[in-house]
Amino acid sequence: VQLQASGGGLVQPGGSLRLSCAASGTFDSISVMGWYRQPPGKQRELVASRTSGGNVNYADSNKGRFTISRGDAENTVYLQMNTLKPEDTAVYYCNGIFRYMGWKAPQEYWGQGTLVTVSS
Repeated sequence: VQLQASGGGLVQPGGSLRLSCAASGTFDSISVMGWYRQPPGKQRELVASRTSGGNVNYADSNKGRFTISRGDAENTVYLQMNTLKPEDTAVYYCNGIFRYMGWKAPQEYWGQGTLVTVSS
């Protein structure tokens, strides 16, 4: 499975960006897809996640500002980021857990990361 993330860039404080992630490859179904980020010099942290059933989870730092959603296709997830702050600057990674038929256990995959820079 490959996760292709896009949509990062430079934005001024208070601005908005939308990140996209599309999964491709062979799998039976998706358990959860989401976004993590790694600010400069810090550890990777959860931003938001969405289960296949529609349950969403957000980090406290971005509740009310970020929205995770699924595209028309199950294998696509978006992250709408509004009212961006300099502390949102990070490399954002798409993440997903994929299920397979038969004996194979669910597998977790990561995208390549897309840089979001919030600066004036």
